Amino acid sequence: MEHPDKFVNRHIGPSGSEIKQMQEVLGVSDLPELIDQVIPSPLKRSVEMNLPIAMSEHEALDKLRRLAKKNLPKRSLLGLGYYDCHIPPVIQRNVFENPGWYTQYTPYQAEIAQGRLEALLNFQTLITELTRMDIANASLLDEATAAAEAISMLFAKRRDKTKKTVWVDSTSILPQTLSVIKTRAIPLGITIAEGNLDRLPSGKDEFAAIISSPSADGKVHDIGTILPSLKKNAIKTIVCSDLLALCLIKAPGESGADVVVGSTQRFGQPLGFGGPHAAFFATKDEYKRNLPGRLVGVSVDKEGRTAYRLALQTREQHIRREKATSNICTAQVLLAIMASMYAIYHGPTGLRKIAERVHTIASLCADCLKKSGFHLKSDQFFDTIEVILNGGKDTISADEIIAKASDQEINLRKPVDGSDAIVIAFDEKSDSRELTKILGLFSVKMSSSEFTSMGCEKGLSPSLRRQDKFLAQDVFNSHTSETQMLRYIKKLESRDLSLAFSMIPLGSCTMKLNATSEMFPVSWPEWAGLHPFIPDAQWEGYQTLFENLDNWLCEITGFSGVSLQPNAGSQGEFAGLLAIREYHLSRGNTDRNICLIPTSAHGTNPASAVMAGMSVVSIKCDDNGNIDIDDLSHKAEKHKDQLSALMITYPSTHGVFEESIKDICEIVHRFGGQVYMDGANLNALVGLCSPKEFGTDVCHINLHKTFCIPHGGGGPGMGPIAVAEHLVPFLPGHPHKDHESQTGPVSAAPFSSASILVIPWMYIQMMGGSGLTSATEVAILSANYIAHRLEEYYPILYKGKNGRVAHECILDLRQFNKVTVEDVAKRLMDYGFHAPTVSWPVANTLMVEPTESESLMELDRFCQAMISIREEIDKVEAGRIQPDQSPLKNAPHTASQLIANEWGREYSKQVAVYPCDWTKDHKFWPAVSRIDNVYGDRNPVCTCPSVEEFADS
Repeated sequence: MEHPDKFVNRHIGPSGSEIKQMQEVLGVSDLPELIDQVIPSPLKRSVEMNLPIAMSEHEALDKLRRLAKKNLPKRSLLGLGYYDCHIPPVIQRNVFENPGWYTQYTPYQAEIAQGRLEALLNFQTLITELTRMDIANASLLDEATAAAEAISMLFAKRRDKTKKTVWVDSTSILPQTLSVIKTRAIPLGITIAEGNLDRLPSGKDEFAAIISSPSADGKVHDIGTILPSLKKNAIKTIVCSDLLALCLIKAPGESGADVVVGSTQRFGQPLGFGGPHAAFFATKDEYKRNLPGRLVGVSVDKEGRTAYRLALQTREQHIRREKATSNICTAQVLLAIMASMYAIYHGPTGLRKIAERVHTIASLCADCLKKSGFHLKSDQFFDTIEVILNGGKDTISADEIIAKASDQEINLRKPVDGSDAIVIAFDEKSDSRELTKILGLFSVKMSSSEFTSMGCEKGLSPSLRRQDKFLAQDVFNSHTSETQMLRYIKKLESRDLSLAFSMIPLGSCTMKLNATSEMFPVSWPEWAGLHPFIPDAQWEGYQTLFENLDNWLCEITGFSGVSLQPNAGSQGEFAGLLAIREYHLSRGNTDRNICLIPTSAHGTNPASAVMAGMSVVSIKCDDNGNIDIDDLSHKAEKHKDQLSALMITYPSTHGVFEESIKDICEIVHRFGGQVYMDGANLNALVGLCSPKEFGTDVCHINLHKTFCIPHGGGGPGMGPIAVAEHLVPFLPGHPHKDHESQTGPVSAAPFSSASILVIPWMYIQMMGGSGLTSATEVAILSANYIAHRLEEYYPILYKGKNGRVAHECILDLRQFNKVTVEDVAKRLMDYGFHAPTVSWPVANTLMVEPTESESLMELDRFCQAMISIREEIDKVEAGRIQPDQSPLKNAPHTASQLIANEWGREYSKQVAVYPCDWTKDHKFWPAVSRIDNVYGDRNPVCTCPSVEEFADS
């Protein structure tokens, strides 16, 4: 009676017969024999995973639907940084639910990411226009972490190094933002001083101040009268703001703010019980080289055409390591693109109308309540009002109104300070019928028809209102019909290479199948329509989902507890190190602040350690890529009184299983340290090894890698941490859900990007324990197959004891004198492939990870492309063709070059654009030729041209 269609056969690319062919090439009889050669026997799991029996796609979806029905998506007028909105269907279907947009990798290979980069440039322009700041990045994780990043940036750039205090207007800031910045400030030695606007700081100890306008409970401040006083005292200012409100209120940049941060959630992104949502970070031009996260800039290609690329990449953590400005490796690219498309769809006129409508509804509510004897805490507001009850005509309590509202499927709340008042936050979905219901809760009777004829006193005085025009750029004013909008989205999509076109064989990034059945439920309103701060009884489905994932991830890793809060791998690293830090402090070990990090570790590790208040000590690796045990022992003993942790990536970033992992853990424990395992390469372990059995104490899990949450073009992601029993009390807490944890929150929402957790739930439920194990085995098989096929052409830099690699391999190109690894990466575009990871962790190498999802035909296509490129390299190296006349140096080749009258190269146009048979059948055309990176960094332009600039050009 079992359904014959097994999901495991859909997820794993090679068929049974193809797996046998690959085994024959490698000279092994079956997968267990290969695994024995790859993984040392003492490192294998002692017991099988106890996971659910695999379900078919339809069975798993039916089960998840039953779970979803336990969630109650009521109307939540709670505010606190989360507002419901209408997602334009053309954007939902063609961006949010489109694998051509959500399966790309971070746009490091810019020539085949021009569509996404243009969309992100639009996003940056949107943010700078509404904030009136000089420059904005391409998104961060959430508003709370954006505020924390602003503090870190200004702390690093302060002139007076004796100042270590940030003054916070605690009456205005979102409570979760305050909690996160406290968590982030403590390890860096930054003091958070809470105050209010009645008494501004003197500047004696403060280097920065944070104000939120609109405030958590709705008040719009006249920051033009506040910021100059702070400036006078040499205090840098951070303003938390609301993007829709900025369509009506004065921009913070006009008042002299140094940094403006916030969330773009209400620009067409579902509530999702907290995420994923794109944060924004805008600042002055003087900070562009210190800006956290990614920055899209304008450059030119070899033919002089405008081209987009990631600007100033040397700021990023994988390059600068512990000297990076941030450890934010995952932005929220997909959601930032949705926000930019929302702005393009509505245009400046539409955005202003939406904002004015929301404000009018709030003003009508306020006016009616005031006329009925109620008082407001503030008469200056955008969309949120605080109604004071104890001074009104009625004696009804806030709790009674909240209960009555709940009966009508509406969530309301008390103010942040807990006083007997009601806060009402209106949004784009509010209408006259909802307003009638709200007023009825206060025994104010009004019909929907009455609102159309009545006037009201608006909640914004003229001095607070925005007078300037914004978003005058052509892109925001030329897509007025859905036809135009659809074609623009599709035009940009066609300029990006995604998994919908070909494999993306990136080492350490695991670009595997994101199955449609896993992605379906993300859009279901029972998962997408919930506010993160609703009462517990309304999210029972989520509670079961979280409990399932907690148990499954514990089973997979062997650990005792899991936190689902970190919303990126980088945040998982930070949370794991915080748990270790707090554990040492709880034992009275205040001096343990040394973090040992091997040179083979994941690139974000050093920056995370510094964020957690630790000092980094590097550990050498030997010629085989393994940790130098003697160097580790020496440094662990040398720092035994200060040793906090060792951060290790396993299998290592060099692509090998180190046999000495248990000895490594024992050495660190002997000298009082804890072992943090970076889970970036967990795709080589699931079902075969248990990280806990190695002796590690904490491990973060990149759900956007091993467990199928898509990379989204550079985000979203999730990085939960699993910990041993002694570290469970130190998992991150949250002010809205958990008051007992000894560690503060690392994300704005209690479960951060909760809605995308349905993806790993579906993946694990459909694969089952045996399916997950098979996926790991085939990932290792595929990597060894590629290594075997290519080692004759490119030396494999590191191998294990038996000459095998783990789930990835490093191709060594350092022997070439006239051809660079960048040349090979760009030439692969002509063959229809995204390059493997370039020059990391070793310069002039390519790190290849095929994953288990690619078929043998696709693996062979990639190998054939690399072999063909090697033949082109040989011609250059042997002097048979000059480098500048080689297709390698001129790659990638564009359609415009193909149709040009002049060619002037020693190779044919066919060799340039159709280097192999499959490109003639199905060709991906790079939108631009090779981009001039140096020009882009010397002439940084990070927004769309203004109308005047466009006219001039």
